[in-house]
Amino acid sequence: MRLRILYALSLLCPLNSHAEPIVISDFSTQKLNGWEQKSFKDYTQYQIVNLNKQSVLQAKSAASASSLYKEIHIDLQKTPYLNWSWRIEKKLSISDEQSKQGDDFSARIYLIIKGKWGFWQTRAINYVWANHSPANTAWANPFAGDSVMMVAVRSNSDNVKQWYSEKRNVLADFKNLFGEDIRFVDGLAIMTDTDNSAGNAVSYYADIYFSEK
Repeated sequence: MRLRILYALSLLCPLNSHAEPIVISDFSTQKLNGWEQKSFKDYTQYQIVNLNKQSVLQAKSAASASSLYKEIHIDLQKTPYLNWSWRIEKKLSISDEQSKQGDDFSARIYLIIKGKWGFWQTRAINYVWANHSPANTAWANPFAGDSVMMVAVRSNSDNVKQWYSEKRNVLADFKNLFGEDIRFVDGLAIMTDTDNSAGNAVSYYADIYFSEK
């Protein structure tokens, strides 16, 4: 598995001046250690399963919305790239995902920046598997406003039941979306939710880490 290789290389090259990858999840070895579930409506079922001989995170939502959240401290000037793999089993029947009624996604990963003076100054980016919006479309979250920005990474033109590996320059995304030079990320969450549309979704996540390049 790729994360094991990255870890082994970091042990072999401790004097490397480059920033080593920071592993957020290796579900084959760490299970769900360090993750906390936060519910918005009922509970999405998160569990480690074996899929094609690989241990991955499975998420099942039935009109529910809860996330797996992990507190982290990432220096984006050293490791600005977020990497992950994901897969969905079916597409959601949603007409307008940019509305409150359609704010559901088979898969999303979001990054949280805690405000210096209080919770109300929190900033976040949601990287989502969109239902209609083309890839790289961005919009303000219909519930949280422009303090939480949604970014379509995949859309309905992408295949279901197929793994995709993603890489995003988070440092650049925060600058482009908020006009701020944000250096540190304080939290990362995984979420599969179908509460607003009362639908069902099954998705999978793997290999979440930050890297220098």
